[in-house]
Amino acid sequence: MTTQADQVILAPMEGVVDALMRDLLTSINQFDLCVTEFVRVVDSLVPKHVFYRICPELYHQGFTRAGTPIRVQLLGQEPKWLAANAIRALEMGSNGIDLNFGCPAKAVNKSRGGAVLLKTPEQIYRIITEVKQAAGEQEVSAKIRLGFEDTSLFKEIVSAVTSAGADLLTVHARTKLQGYKPPAYWHFIGEAKDSHTIDIIANGEIWDLADARECMLQAKTTKLMLGRGLLARPNLANVIKFNEQPMTWPQLCDLLHKYSALELQGEKSFYYSSRLKQWLRYLKLNYPQANAFFEQIKTMKCKTAITEVLHQIRDY
Repeated sequence: MTTQADQVILAPMEGVVDALMRDLLTSINQFDLCVTEFVRVVDSLVPKHVFYRICPELYHQGFTRAGTPIRVQLLGQEPKWLAANAIRALEMGSNGIDLNFGCPAKAVNKSRGGAVLLKTPEQIYRIITEVKQAAGEQEVSAKIRLGFEDTSLFKEIVSAVTSAGADLLTVHARTKLQGYKPPAYWHFIGEAKDSHTIDIIANGEIWDLADARECMLQAKTTKLMLGRGLLARPNLANVIKFNEQPMTWPQLCDLLHKYSALELQGEKSFYYSSRLKQWLRYLKLNYPQANAFFEQIKTMKCKTAITEVLHQIRDY
């Protein structure tokens, strides 16, 4: 099998990859698709303003400024309400619907959403069946983990997804209990690929080109979803798809300046300090200069003081 990725998707990292970060990352990578943070569905039709808040790209026919298609992700447990909200999202411009069966957050799982549904493959089947019927010709994708506490139901979960008619399946190659602790168990994806014809996207622990190639070999797919690895190496998608050189420190400085300008003029400017520090914790895995920058600002809260340091970091 070739180890050249033919499809790379930007992962829906809750609280991290919002519209601003999607705009930034799609401006420097040729993604095939972006999936939003989740829209929580309980027992009602979610107001349109909530969809617009989570996915402002809906104002622009469901594309980022760089032209990358956006797919709204729904999280919930009631098939009929998920289907009704899927129709709303599609009518507003979402490029298909993604269903979240992988979120490990305790608050989400306690309200019977996200990864807790991996315990009940029959409910996953009901949800996808209902949403697929509502979506018609539009693509419905599902994102799962290998299981909740263990992998004993993995085959049944994949069968539920495929039998219900999903068009695309993303597998984060860890259980909910394993969280984000390395390693990722990509070979389970390969086993699913051997048994099913559905397009499968591999996700988890892809930090560089070598990881991507090994993942594709084990998972037996050339389709990848990137998350935290992109935060550590912002042009990772193009590194993987086109063998582009990893972003240099001066290039990253330019990106951080662009990010800061956008964040400080946006609705979330209050969180600028904490969000920048959160990003630097990933960037310093590949850039020693990012670690030096982080050490200098880690106790700062004043946005002006932080941006003054930012203007100096190119010379680190």
